[in-house]
Amino acid sequence: MKRFITTLFLLAFSFLYSQNPSLERKSIEKEIIKAGVHYRNDEFEKSLELSKDALVRSFKIKDSYLIANSYNSIGVIYDEFSQAKRAIEFYDKALQYANKTDNDSLKNWVYSNLGSAYYYNKIDIKKGIAYYKKSLFFAEKIKDSSQIAYTKLNLANAYFTFEDYDTGYKYLSDIRPYFETKSDDEGRFYLLNSLGVYYSNEKQQKLAEDFFFKALALSKDAGMEGLSINVYEKLVEHYKKFNQPEKAELYGEKLKQMNKILYPEEKLKSLETHAIQIELDEYKSQFERIEVENASQQQKISITKTVSLLMFVILIVTLLFLYIFYKSNKARQKLNAELTKANEELLLANRKAEEMSNIKTQFVSTVSHELRTPLYGVIGIASIIIEEHKELINNNHLNSLRFSARYLLALVNDILQLNKMEENKIVLINGVFNLEEEINTIKNSLHFIADGNENTLSIEFDARIPKYLIGDELRLSQILMNLISNALKFTVKGEVKIIVKLDRVEGTTYFITFMVQDNGVGITKENQSKIFEKFVQLERKGGDYQGTGLGLPIVKRLIELFQSKIEVESKENIGTKFTFTIGFELAEGETKIPEPQQESDSSLSILVVEDNKINQLVTQKVIERKKHVSKMVDNGHDAIDLVQKEHFDAILMDINMPVIDGYETATMIRNLGIKTPIIALTAFDRNEVLKKASDAGIDDVVIKPFNPSELFESIYNCINRRKEQ
Repeated sequence: MKRFITTLFLLAFSFLYSQNPSLERKSIEKEIIKAGVHYRNDEFEKSLELSKDALVRSFKIKDSYLIANSYNSIGVIYDEFSQAKRAIEFYDKALQYANKTDNDSLKNWVYSNLGSAYYYNKIDIKKGIAYYKKSLFFAEKIKDSSQIAYTKLNLANAYFTFEDYDTGYKYLSDIRPYFETKSDDEGRFYLLNSLGVYYSNEKQQKLAEDFFFKALALSKDAGMEGLSINVYEKLVEHYKKFNQPEKAELYGEKLKQMNKILYPEEKLKSLETHAIQIELDEYKSQFERIEVENASQQQKISITKTVSLLMFVILIVTLLFLYIFYKSNKARQKLNAELTKANEELLLANRKAEEMSNIKTQFVSTVSHELRTPLYGVIGIASIIIEEHKELINNNHLNSLRFSARYLLALVNDILQLNKMEENKIVLINGVFNLEEEINTIKNSLHFIADGNENTLSIEFDARIPKYLIGDELRLSQILMNLISNALKFTVKGEVKIIVKLDRVEGTTYFITFMVQDNGVGITKENQSKIFEKFVQLERKGGDYQGTGLGLPIVKRLIELFQSKIEVESKENIGTKFTFTIGFELAEGETKIPEPQQESDSSLSILVVEDNKINQLVTQKVIERKKHVSKMVDNGHDAIDLVQKEHFDAILMDINMPVIDGYETATMIRNLGIKTPIIALTAFDRNEVLKKASDAGIDDVVIKPFNPSELFESIYNCINRRKEQ
């Protein structure tokens, strides 16, 4: 069962003369080389004696390179006699010292020998393969073609042991030209033997036997009869596989005879004795180092006496400092009293800051409400004018009015959302959604921006991503809408890509990477750190890029809610790429996303409770465009009177009204036993009113200004839910 590690023994010594620092070191190197010669001539005891002596001498000069070589050569000898446990102990020590050097060849040899020890002795074949691959890394690093070939040969045989013949044969195919062209009889022998193993497994008996017998002939012609033991082993397995017991027994006997010749019992006992002596020599070297350290310790004690005298002097000085400290302590107490007072003032200031924060929150909420209410009217009236006067559809003044109103609405929404993020009031709401459909919806909704700048907007979607996932679809849409619309604005006659790919799977969590990539104007290196700051608008040439400066800060905060982070890569005039990764849970089973409610076939009667005349007009027009009937009242009292006289399919209720507000009105209607669906139309933030609205018996909340489809989806949903109750 000879191994390829015999080659590594000699290789290790052929490189030793590259090191040349001292006469003692050179002498040790010669001793290790001589040990290698004895090993090659099967004079194992002489080889072991020289390697052991080299190890002791290497320890004395504390040379990690030579220590590693000595341990390695000792390990090779024990491995030769299948003393695997001993061999691995010495290889591990060799690796420990090899890692203290920067010699990649040495690390290559030791890793290869460890791989052979674990593999050929069938201790842990997977571990053997791992060591071989580490050896191959260093062989390729130093471009040692011979070592690369031998390591791949070992890997091939290791994979054959696992019955992974395809992988093993790939390694053989890589190295076959090398051994067939090189005058390396030993390498060609092992190649022929391995090919015999492969074709034996492939049920090609004749071809397998050709390779086995070629290997035997080569070992005899090259004077390497000792290697024939490898072929005998494989021939025994081969003939057993093809049900030829007589031939299997014949080569089994040859195998036993060769083992007796190569591994006599007395040599094994001698090796064990040598192993014990090596351990004793190691202890002796350690003891000598302890004696040196003890002498050093005695010197330190002498120094300590001198230090003690100095410490006495220092003590006197310390007493003087203590007196000074006492005086300074008095001053510090006075300072502490002043600090306590300052701390109380700081606490008071902190309370005032909290009050100001609450005032700011209330201010932002009030201002957003007061701005949304007239904006609802402005946007609604502009839409009504265009619908009733088609000739004005391209009117610049009217389009500018609609754009300005929507821009102002976006600003209000961004400020409100950023304020809620700063106060940690936004939480993720998980639900089942179809990611691919959501990406396509976003793409379709942004086509008008793409067309405006003559851009191409494309999607690359990984087919491995499951159809249904669980996560916050709305927040993900906000992130992507902001990033993609930004990319489209800053790209002209270019391309914007939405790339969605599966990064990894951990249990039931699918981590998905999103990339928004453009070839637009790009961002300078110094500005890349600023783009996520609030209200920052970078000066860019070649276009008018309006914006609030809040889009990317909101994106960053939302991605952080998903416990992730966003990365940006950009170069001026080349383009920009934003990347982030979010984990979504797999939606199990035949999950279905609820279908949107269908429009009512019949005309609905809807009561609108709204004190603002302009908003009444806008809401009435929205309802009439859907062919439904509406009635308007200005206050809650009139609404209560009317619902007792007439039947309505739904009630649209403003929240902020004089005398009695929408909550009180809804409560009083419910107290009358009226079940008609009530939907709040309000300019307040949804989360601010949702709990109070639900307590008052209001079925849903829609925020003004709203999309008509959003309003009617809410109306149909509420009517259908009431019917089911």
